[in-house]
Amino acid sequence: MRQIAEYVAVLACGLFVGAAVYVNLVEHPARMECGVEIAATAFPPSYRRASVMQATLAAVGLLASVAAWLAGATFWWLVGGLLLGAVIPFTLIVILPTNKQLLNPSLDKHSAQTDQLLARWGTLHAVRSVLSAVALLLFLYLAIFTKSA
Repeated sequence: MRQIAEYVAVLACGLFVGAAVYVNLVEHPARMECGVEIAATAFPPSYRRASVMQATLAAVGLLASVAAWLAGATFWWLVGGLLLGAVIPFTLIVILPTNKQLLNPSLDKHSAQTDQLLARWGTLHAVRSVLSAVALLLFLYLAIFTKSA
């Protein structure tokens, strides 16, 4: 049971990190290169699709790491899960106000404010990428270099 939970935690976290880093390094910069209007137009459908996937992966990774810890894994599995799970409240508390502004149908897609919101969103999303990457590195270290009991 523990090994399965550890595997699921690593898999969910790895998929989350891959998606988050892709958004920060590829998708969002590409959107921004197209200009503010196109970036603001592309943001809602991208956000709608990514939010479900990433919230699910973060929750699954957190729950799997808690299950691994409860099944006898070291406390560090819980720490990794909490790092990954931290993206959920960070998103709801810190990023959601920016998301709501970007998703507002009355947003002027040509304005400097929209450009600033999109830039802010990219910076805030990078925090999610870093938190999840640290969690993945911890999980991988634990999976590779610690003995199974």
